[in-house]
Amino acid sequence: MSETLDTIIIGAGSAGLSALREVRKRTDRFLIINDGPWGTTCARVGCMPSKLLIEAANAFDHRKTFDTFGIRGADQLSVDLPAVLSRVRMLRDGFVSGTIKDTEVDATQQISGRAQLLGPDRVTVNGKEFRARHIIIATGTRPRVDPAWTAFGDRVLTTDTLFEQTTLAPRMAVLGLGPVGVEMAQALARLGITVTAFVTRKATAGISDPNVLNALWTELEKDFAIHIGERARLAAHKNGIEVVSGDKRLVVDQVLAANGRVPNIEGLGLETLGVPLEEHGLPPFDRNTRQIGDLPVFIAGDIDPDRALLHEASDEGHIAGMNTAIDEPQRFRRRTPLAISFCHPNAAVVGKSCKSLAEQDFVTGAIDFSRQGRARVAQEDAGLLHVYADRASGRLLGAEMCAPAGEHLAHLLALAIHSEMTVQQMLGMPIYHPVLEEGLRTALRRAAAQLNIKTDSDLALCDLGNSSVLE
Repeated sequence: MSETLDTIIIGAGSAGLSALREVRKRTDRFLIINDGPWGTTCARVGCMPSKLLIEAANAFDHRKTFDTFGIRGADQLSVDLPAVLSRVRMLRDGFVSGTIKDTEVDATQQISGRAQLLGPDRVTVNGKEFRARHIIIATGTRPRVDPAWTAFGDRVLTTDTLFEQTTLAPRMAVLGLGPVGVEMAQALARLGITVTAFVTRKATAGISDPNVLNALWTELEKDFAIHIGERARLAAHKNGIEVVSGDKRLVVDQVLAANGRVPNIEGLGLETLGVPLEEHGLPPFDRNTRQIGDLPVFIAGDIDPDRALLHEASDEGHIAGMNTAIDEPQRFRRRTPLAISFCHPNAAVVGKSCKSLAEQDFVTGAIDFSRQGRARVAQEDAGLLHVYADRASGRLLGAEMCAPAGEHLAHLLALAIHSEMTVQQMLGMPIYHPVLEEGLRTALRRAAAQLNIKTDSDLALCDLGNSSVLE
């Protein structure tokens, strides 16, 4: 066994590489261990390749509006699916190499292999044991797949394998409509694949507000079929794969399993830390320090399903890396929760969700984008935005939406919520005309009209005269 290191990082995804950036600023006595491909899930099989596919799908889908704009010949356009997927892989590979290059370390400071904990200060990998003063666990997740489905080979895809395909079959079933499932189901449908999604309940993209969910659901069903029923089973069929959910039977060529991810903890040796493990096999830890009990061991990234998002994983790696360098781990203030699904219209949850506010006295301000001026001009007139504010103080609490350019509206609201702004303070900010943000202003005005606090000159009481042009 070699001399004691300062820090061992297990995992080289978003969280592990973020931790590495902090650790290497303070010491050169570290080791990073990774099992499988190097480079983040986001760059390889998540955020970036999925957005590349979505952009291609949305570009092709725009042809449906050409005739209304007075542009003819849209029916002559077609999709070269192998070319679309080739571009996805080409740019994806660039993102991956850039991620790895930004965090290159000496060959003696990195090992490819499966790490196993032997205790809170010892790790073994490839038959060699290492000791460290601190350990950061950032092993990430993998797609949830029924072991029986491996018999179907590459006819059952996950996001880990979808983007490696050189082409795709004409009939696809998508199992699950979480953030990734809904994005891919819609994108594949817009690229000309006949898509049917299977879910066990009406839920998608983390939306808990029933009105916003209904608005989003209506838009999704314009692109692909959705079946709500029993958990889907797969069976062999002479013409492909039969998907069975209750009385529903559908034969498809391929299946995309998008029903969640599971943490990579098998064989990791978490039981050797000497602390009780929770229901899902993880030890309890402080979410603001990332420390497991009072041990010199920290958890970061998607292995913790609470906020399985890239910016959160990066933050957690940063926190863990910082805390390995100090005697008393520091509690960091976490960012305002922000989750965006890049379906069309964009779906987002910012701050507190509608469901989490059930016991709080709050008001809701709404805007229906079917009447919003700029949205109508761009033929993006679909969606619903709800903002939530504390009735007594007017402080913004959260928002849920499916809205055109919702990714940008969500960031504006996240900034306001993180700054603890009130509805009135946000209404005091300038908004240009004509922009989609005017829809947000309308929602804020409608929330302000319901507050216990009234003001004379914050413009919140302006009457729009039922004019959609000014919304």
